Amino acid sequence: MEDFVRLFGGLLALVYHCFDRIVFLGHLPLLTRPENIVHFFRDVHGVGAITKEVLRQRTTEYNRWVDAFARNRQIPIEWAEKGVRKEDYVRPWLRRMERHDRYGVYFILKSMEIGTSFRSTTPKYPTADPDYRILSRQRSRYAHYYFYIRDPVLGPIALCVGSFLPFSITYYLNGHHFIEQQLRRAGVQFRKDDNAFLWVADQKTLQAAADALSAQIIRTRLEYWTLVVGPKFSKKDRHAINLGRRYSLQQVEYCRNLIFRRNFPIHKLFERSCDLGLLRLSADRIAQVFGWRLHKRLPGKLSSVLEKTQHGHHVLRAYAKNAVMRMYEKFSTFLRLEALSNNLKDFGLKKGLDNLDQVRRTLAAVTDRFAAFEAQALNVHVDFPLFQRLALPILAGSGRVPRIKIHDTRFLRLMEVLLHTGTKVLGWRTAEIHQAIVASFSLTPATYTLTQLRYDLRKMKAHGLLQRDGRRYAYRLTDKGTRVALLFVLFHQRVCGPLANSLFRRPPLHTPTPMSKIEGAYHKANRSIEQIIQLLAA
Repeated sequence: MEDFVRLFGGLLALVYHCFDRIVFLGHLPLLTRPENIVHFFRDVHGVGAITKEVLRQRTTEYNRWVDAFARNRQIPIEWAEKGVRKEDYVRPWLRRMERHDRYGVYFILKSMEIGTSFRSTTPKYPTADPDYRILSRQRSRYAHYYFYIRDPVLGPIALCVGSFLPFSITYYLNGHHFIEQQLRRAGVQFRKDDNAFLWVADQKTLQAAADALSAQIIRTRLEYWTLVVGPKFSKKDRHAINLGRRYSLQQVEYCRNLIFRRNFPIHKLFERSCDLGLLRLSADRIAQVFGWRLHKRLPGKLSSVLEKTQHGHHVLRAYAKNAVMRMYEKFSTFLRLEALSNNLKDFGLKKGLDNLDQVRRTLAAVTDRFAAFEAQALNVHVDFPLFQRLALPILAGSGRVPRIKIHDTRFLRLMEVLLHTGTKVLGWRTAEIHQAIVASFSLTPATYTLTQLRYDLRKMKAHGLLQRDGRRYAYRLTDKGTRVALLFVLFHQRVCGPLANSLFRRPPLHTPTPMSKIEGAYHKANRSIEQIIQLLAA
């Protein structure tokens, strides 16, 4: 990240990193297994046969309580509409709570979703106990309640409560809302737009507020709201069994936000990053960003794609196992690098809430490595002394290695193929590189032979652009080679290509038309450059 800030420091107004969206699952450990349910109803409540009606009674009681809770507090309760984002639908009620500076539940949505429940069946054959029932866990579709809450510490949060045993609860919160509450409490002025801070009076206080989000704060607030809107248990139930909930991390998003002083460089930077990312984000680069060792048995996929979301902006995604690295610009306002994990086991982490600090450090390191990768790729500029050094022959032992010309088509093809495929785990053998070049550019083996390829590889190795994989005859680009290859390819694609294949190069069957002034100046300059080259060659 330091390289990125050093490279674009003059354009950046604010840089900070924090948790974005976090999804928790809260469950009751002593009500998650069939034997626990049997103990709860038989030993604690003295129920004989645990029938379907007995299990449904708990659901009916909770449904009545939710209806009474909404009616007594005049909270709107509705069924969620299909195809409508819940957060967007309830946002007007949240704005009303903010205007009146009130906290609490402001909306309840009901939704039919699939969740865990228990099924009671009568045994096929008679048993000695007439009240014996077979209880089993199952996945079924039933009503879930979404409680939308404005909390004084965490800001806007949401609780999704299942209405069937074991009454699992999913919690949704956002780190930016927590930072906002912290800054308001500290009296620090800021400007926030669409889940990002665009300006703040004290940047150190902003980062300190982001780092203050801890497991203890989250647990305290979640337990409070679980007690308020969650399923109700009597004192008898609480004395008989431990009904404490355990919280686990189901989905974590950690982001680095780059706020620029002007809108123009954001889009240009994002365009170049997408070009280079799709070109260079191959398997081993993605594994390096996520901090994993690449091997053949690595589960999941390693790929990079450019997608357009429903918000109208493009997102560069790098997929690895159950994790995603995303980069996108939002409304020409800020650039965000975001690491998302759907399974913390991919990083060797436990998903308990107490491991939040370790998750923060791990995902922050992932975004830091991705920013370093972007800085290395974007720090490629037209360095003419580099052209001069590559255009000179060098000594290798007692012999001389010829120069590398920027206009050599063979080298351009070789560098482009190595950029695409030169990051294979164990490097690429000469035959594999030759086959890739022939297939990519529709050549024949006679047009570009293995002998010519070995000659080109020897030149690149002598100039420090290529290296062998140990003692094997397999090759990969060095760091210098990657930069030089990017420089050569981008120079021809962005400068030479558009000029050489412009409208000034008319096809043979094109109908003659009078040349414009700029076209005449182009041909005149072209002839002058050709004369200079001929004089220098003489």
